[in-house]
Amino acid sequence: MFNGRKLSALATAIATPTLSRRQFVLGASLIGSALMVGCRMDADDADNGDAPAAGAAVKPAADSPFEAYIAIAADGFVTVYSSQFDMGQNSYHGLATLVAEELDVALDRVLVEGRAGNPTWYGNLAMGGAFQLTGGSSSMPSSWERYRKAGAAARELLKQAAAKQWKVDIGELTTANGDVVHADGRRAPYASLIAAAAPLPVPGDVALKDAKAWTLIGKDETARIDARAKSDGTQAYTIDIRLPGMLVATVAHSPRFGGKVASFDATAAKAVPGVVDVVQISRGVAVVANNTWAAIKGREALQVTWDDSGAETRSSDTLFTEYAALSKQDGKVALQRGDAKAALGKAAKTLEATYRFPYLAHAALEPLNAVVHKDGERLHVHGGLQMPDAVQAACAQIAGVKPEQVDLHVMKTGGGFGRRAVADCDVFVEVTEIAKALAFRAPIKLQWTREADMGGGRYRPLHLHRVRVGLDADGKLSGWEHHIVGQSIMAGTPFEAMMLKDGIDPTSTEGVADTPYALPDIDVRVTHPVSPVPVLWWRSVGHTHTAYVMQTMLDEIATATAQDPVALRLALLPADARERAVLSLAAEKAGWSQPVAAGRFRGVAVHQSFGSYVATVAEVSKTADGGIRVERCVVASDCGTAINPDVVRAQLEGGTGFGLSAMLGEAIVLDNGAPTARNYDAYRVLRIDAMPSVEVHMLPSTVSPTGIGECAVPPIGPAVANAIFQATGKRVRDLPFRQA
Repeated sequence: MFNGRKLSALATAIATPTLSRRQFVLGASLIGSALMVGCRMDADDADNGDAPAAGAAVKPAADSPFEAYIAIAADGFVTVYSSQFDMGQNSYHGLATLVAEELDVALDRVLVEGRAGNPTWYGNLAMGGAFQLTGGSSSMPSSWERYRKAGAAARELLKQAAAKQWKVDIGELTTANGDVVHADGRRAPYASLIAAAAPLPVPGDVALKDAKAWTLIGKDETARIDARAKSDGTQAYTIDIRLPGMLVATVAHSPRFGGKVASFDATAAKAVPGVVDVVQISRGVAVVANNTWAAIKGREALQVTWDDSGAETRSSDTLFTEYAALSKQDGKVALQRGDAKAALGKAAKTLEATYRFPYLAHAALEPLNAVVHKDGERLHVHGGLQMPDAVQAACAQIAGVKPEQVDLHVMKTGGGFGRRAVADCDVFVEVTEIAKALAFRAPIKLQWTREADMGGGRYRPLHLHRVRVGLDADGKLSGWEHHIVGQSIMAGTPFEAMMLKDGIDPTSTEGVADTPYALPDIDVRVTHPVSPVPVLWWRSVGHTHTAYVMQTMLDEIATATAQDPVALRLALLPADARERAVLSLAAEKAGWSQPVAAGRFRGVAVHQSFGSYVATVAEVSKTADGGIRVERCVVASDCGTAINPDVVRAQLEGGTGFGLSAMLGEAIVLDNGAPTARNYDAYRVLRIDAMPSVEVHMLPSTVSPTGIGECAVPPIGPAVANAIFQATGKRVRDLPFRQA
């Protein structure tokens, strides 16, 4: 769909080439619980043979709701308009599968475009539907009924059209492979029926296929719709955008978080060939040039004096020391059940541990970028739109236009992991400020460098956990005290009023405050220190550290009480806990009941995040130089109905590698308030030769799908840590492992 071989990358991104210039459009819109479906002639698609002009927008949500989700072109291709942004997690393929299943078309006849700018149509239903957001592993839960109903409504409408043409009862018709089929063998391609379908009333209610009739959902034989473009390099990203007259900008930010521009001298920067301007914006100084290289060299020559009076100047070690002191004070109560203090007072034995988790960067492959240009009174914004409503509002305010005058161009993106869902829309605000400073005289592409991206913050917050667990004379748990210290992600954002309750950010305590384990006496507290370091959700958010603590502490308890770690967890989990099945499955597939292979050591963890359940058994070995190598990971999951099993498998494999990378080597370390790692040479992302074999097993399920993008991350770290203990006798409580 985004075909870089035609026109510019942007033009092909917006051209929707499979939508012919003359076509009828079928669409469906679910507003609340009412499904509205209709069809109309799209006058804008007159068959004039002209390619769309570069810079023309993907049509935003228009007046008619009938454009919301599906278009069927005269050549029979179906285009699905996605409410979900695709950053490599394959949400486009998932939505294509849902529509193709109900519409009875082959997947290779379905294309997907991102759409944004109308929360009524594209609001995230899994999050209440009030705003559009891709995140929280909610793409499939939000789309599961909405897009199936859209496909089913279009299917029934086409059958109505065929019934009218053939003068038969609609009950005599079925659909198959893009055709309406009569019982007597007559067939009519969908494309031949769209004109007849156009004036018909849209069915108000439609039946979805029974699961037994599915030919695509739950099947492994579905080649991904974007595999070819990603394989041959024609997939276009924001970084590929080229517009006539476009200028490229980079920004010099304060090396310390919270620092501001005191003054700057642009003389040397402007002397760099290709540099056309230097302008101050709210978060730094932008160098604007004819090309990326000139912009970077101009920024290097730029002289800026920073005002650090409000900047962070502490080191990571200083922060950990302060956090440790805070963990010994009273915090805000996130969970209080029974009387943990009294239980611990009676305990025959106590286990105490302090865990330290560093700041983490998202480290996505494509650094932050965005493009802005103005066409008359309309502002065009291109980029990775993970939270488009916020971008639309922020850019409109800066440009001095109404939000509905901002056309959003949704681009695929090379990785996100949470980094592109930023409440203050950092990169979009910056590029609009730069364009405004230049009086919108040219399209502007703001391209952050790798160093700017990695050193620019929005990290997973640094956290410290202090835990005290009691055991009675029979080895049973007797009290659990848990204090979490870490910056709030939500505080100071538009989400604060909605998300913080009694001063507690649930993204810091999730995975502990809602623990499924039968712990009668538990006290969980949290303290949120304040720092200018900007923090953000990072793949699986708070579960990244809470699961680690819970699952390694359970392992310590198992060791202290001479219990099998799997048996201990099963004993503590309620009978109806879905963790039980995945834990048992992972243990079975890993051969837990059998001795581990010689030279290998095994650990286990199980955790629920974003409604999905994952258990991981990790096997490690000791290397000749005394190090640890992770050899094998057996992963079992329960994410409800697996729409695309191969995508689920890929997400579980990728999530395992992502979590393992953080556990083994990733850390953003502050020195005098500045991050010391600014590229992959210093920020140790897992190398391919360190990736273990990963075996994935999925529990069969008929319940609605839950998210799969994040749930493999939490259990891999503690599973490996527990295996390391078996190998070395040492507990890993300072992350990452290779710096501990």
